[in-house]
Amino acid sequence: MKRLLLVVIALLPGCGSTPIRPSPPPFAHPEFSGRLGVAREDITPPVGIYARNWGAAKHDVAEGIHRPLTATALTMQTAEGGPPLVLVAVDLGWWKSDEERLIREPVLEALKLDPARVMINMSHTHAGPATSRADVDKPGGQLIGPYLDKVRDAIVRAVLRAIETAAPGTLTWTVGRCDLAVNRDLPDPSRNRWVTGFNPSTAADDTVLVGRVTDLSGKVRAVLVNYACHPTTLAWENKLISPDYPGAMRELIEKQAPGALGLYLHGPSGEVSPREQYTGDVETADRNGRRLGYSTLSALEGMLPPRTSLEYAGAVESGAPLATWKRAARTPSGVLDARRIEVDLELKDMPSAAELEAALQASTDRVQSERLRRKLRVRRVVGEGKTAKVPLWAWRVGEGFIVGQPNEAYTLLQTELRRAFPANAVTVLNLVNGSIGYLARAELHDEDLYQVWQSPFGRGSLERVIAGATSALESMR
Repeated sequence: MKRLLLVVIALLPGCGSTPIRPSPPPFAHPEFSGRLGVAREDITPPVGIYARNWGAAKHDVAEGIHRPLTATALTMQTAEGGPPLVLVAVDLGWWKSDEERLIREPVLEALKLDPARVMINMSHTHAGPATSRADVDKPGGQLIGPYLDKVRDAIVRAVLRAIETAAPGTLTWTVGRCDLAVNRDLPDPSRNRWVTGFNPSTAADDTVLVGRVTDLSGKVRAVLVNYACHPTTLAWENKLISPDYPGAMRELIEKQAPGALGLYLHGPSGEVSPREQYTGDVETADRNGRRLGYSTLSALEGMLPPRTSLEYAGAVESGAPLATWKRAARTPSGVLDARRIEVDLELKDMPSAAELEAALQASTDRVQSERLRRKLRVRRVVGEGKTAKVPLWAWRVGEGFIVGQPNEAYTLLQTELRRAFPANAVTVLNLVNGSIGYLARAELHDEDLYQVWQSPFGRGSLERVIAGATSALESMR
């Protein structure tokens, strides 16, 4: 009887010396360990600069400053040093010509870097100054050239100072949630087209990817916020220079983490924006920013310390059998890799640059003229051929990836890449090292939709970019 009882006890769950199943794997945030540097420069333009970004606007120049504009550089090197990866977050809207090249090339030259190793990401504020010297004939246009020189020099200074002050540390990622972004593709109830604004019937991706840079003592030096949401709170009624919602977001984060710098990294926001937008009320922009800021702080509060994992520590018998976990030290990856690839995209049938120039010269309507100017800029960027080779940057940063491209992609770009690489933190960026056009989902290309008719790219272009990015990340994994 005693022997039978021992056999029964040995067969009970949790009893005996042989585990019934393997222990659960440790939990850890994706991390990178190496040399990290961060620095910021002010790039606020002068009042009076040409700043007409909306066809509906009735003014041309900025009449004041809501919040300063900044350029913030993050540099990443292996523990041994070596050539850095350089990521710069810039409070500007979009490039209207090849001015981007004149900004980025001095960074490459100053550090003798391969072009694959630098990404300059625009915040896409729609309340910033013009970025094209070609607008010199516009009201306040004489200020654009000197201002762009200021931006160039400020970015170079920020990058060099980040390198000089780089120190051993850890970049740790986690995922948060924020419902600031809503879908903005709304079927027009009055005619057979789509309008650009809040669509309450379609959900939006609410992912906030948060990166925390800490030094060896655990002090936070920088907070990265990768979020997909158009900064279009401030619109045609606004006459102030503003970073839009990222400004208040940064202010809130930096108050909670004194000495740290916040970097807003603009994600693939082609079809998403704030619910409340198109206003001249700066408090609405600040309120939108605080919403994203508090979501970021919530994510930060839930993070483990750097270089730490949770390991299963066994069961404790109580009213229920309780699973216990304990913290353990870990060594994150220190691998860095950088690729620049080109994705060949088909172009739609479009008027030639000469035809668009003629139409612009003949136009007397401010809204139509603005649309023609944008089409002309895009045509000049992609050329007159049937296809265009569009660059894409892909980095491996330890256990994370960073993908950047110059277009305004739909959020499908980030959701598909994150689905393909669930064990990695995948940062996805729009408007990197240039700006061209929208990348809308293939099924929308038969619709009368702004993101379709604005773009020079044909059906399936977004999906080709996703395939190219996936292949690049696979080659680094």
